Amino acid sequence: MKSEPNELKLIPTSDCVSILPVDSHTPPIKVFGNDAIRKTFDSACLQQAINSRRAPGVTQLVLNPDAHLGYGAPVGCVMASPTHIYPGPVGVDIKCSMSLLQLDLDGSAVDDRRVRRKIIDAICERTPTGTGRGQRNAPKSRVVSAELGTQAVLEGASLAVCEQLGIPPEWAEYCEDSFHLGHDETRDSLGTRLDWLLTQPSMRNFTEKMTQLGSYGGGNHFGECEIVSIENNDRARATAETFGLQDGRVAFLSHCGSRGFGHNLATGQFRALQNKFAKWSIPLPGEDRELVYAPLGSTEANAYLDDMAMGANFATVNHLLINALVLEAFQEICPGTQGRLVYFISHNIARREILDNQKVWVHRKGATRAFPANHHALAGTPFAATGHPILLPGNPRDGSAVMVGEPGAVESCYSVNHGAGRILGRKQAKRELDQKTIDHDLDQHDILSNCRAYPIDEAPDAYKDFNEVLKTVKQAGLASEVARLRARFVIKDGSDADD
Repeated sequence: MKSEPNELKLIPTSDCVSILPVDSHTPPIKVFGNDAIRKTFDSACLQQAINSRRAPGVTQLVLNPDAHLGYGAPVGCVMASPTHIYPGPVGVDIKCSMSLLQLDLDGSAVDDRRVRRKIIDAICERTPTGTGRGQRNAPKSRVVSAELGTQAVLEGASLAVCEQLGIPPEWAEYCEDSFHLGHDETRDSLGTRLDWLLTQPSMRNFTEKMTQLGSYGGGNHFGECEIVSIENNDRARATAETFGLQDGRVAFLSHCGSRGFGHNLATGQFRALQNKFAKWSIPLPGEDRELVYAPLGSTEANAYLDDMAMGANFATVNHLLINALVLEAFQEICPGTQGRLVYFISHNIARREILDNQKVWVHRKGATRAFPANHHALAGTPFAATGHPILLPGNPRDGSAVMVGEPGAVESCYSVNHGAGRILGRKQAKRELDQKTIDHDLDQHDILSNCRAYPIDEAPDAYKDFNEVLKTVKQAGLASEVARLRARFVIKDGSDADD
């Protein structure tokens, strides 16, 4: 990534908002972060933001407090364009998302470490973890054939798909988007595109990828058993009631995306567009091959939008199936347990929305939608009067949060951060952090894991201070806190699973 001459200087405009100048012809980038958070934005991240803002057709770009160097554009950025679509500011894990399952189980039911260990084992018997792992690695998982997988990637969480997979159909109502259509707003275009893709070498493993439905990946993907603690104020309590959150009870937070299928689609799109740029000698924004793009209405844009929709449909069904399997695991160990989906929301997607009275494609790369109460897009949903739930993972030690958007989110393209955001790269974390200290820290907080040793590159100290991140979001008027989630156990990449 080539750096352009620029001072890369953040200019504070308030305690938690700054601007990053771009050039004399381009409006500055808005950056959210208090003084502590501003120090976490390195020059590579800021330069990547500038390159993205200068890219053709981009009308707005925002950096959230969790922002750090990413693929093409910073993780933690929001980019809007009425004329172009960009794969980089969506990423290689199409529709990587969060979901939250509320159980009617009192928190005291998981006090006993032996009970938690049994629940961990029951979940791992149903939901595989780790790169490339699917149904064959979990004896109690759902069997997903190529035919059912095809239906899922074309229909998303349709009634037929949910019924075949044992997913409560009503959960589809509690999704940011329960399904995605093709570039022309039809399902037929997805079918035509998939038929062609299945003739390509990159999709020879389609059947195998469909067996990953209902599974976690590696890296920062996880499942986490939580205890809900609702904020002690009338508004938070009323909002929590709408969300279906129950104070003091067990909930389950999940983070994953479109797995190998989405990765195949995304890498195929990068390769195809990069070849086009090379063939026609099209200048790359910031000379960055990861910032390829396609003008809306072009064959290339249509192909990307179709692929993104199919990857997003896979991710949707993947999350809902994981939640159904997690509920089943709890019911095995704690008979009679009931659960309902609080929400399912993406942080790696491009969505067509209205900003400043104009239809644009809002690319959220490690950023979460934050529509407040009475936003027009929430009309007819269960959250029209409150705003929808925002699910923000922090880390097991310091907790996670459920928030709700405020009117001030208009300043951030109706978006907030998707979590804490990395402060140490994976290699750096492995060099600087100590395994024994990490495991002792989690043990002191009585947090169990399915791993013999918690992944060093996923340790809490590899991430920014979550409380400072939340402080920024609240002080900037983007969102307010509804509840805090306290971890009791974590499901991570099971390649070193504890038997």
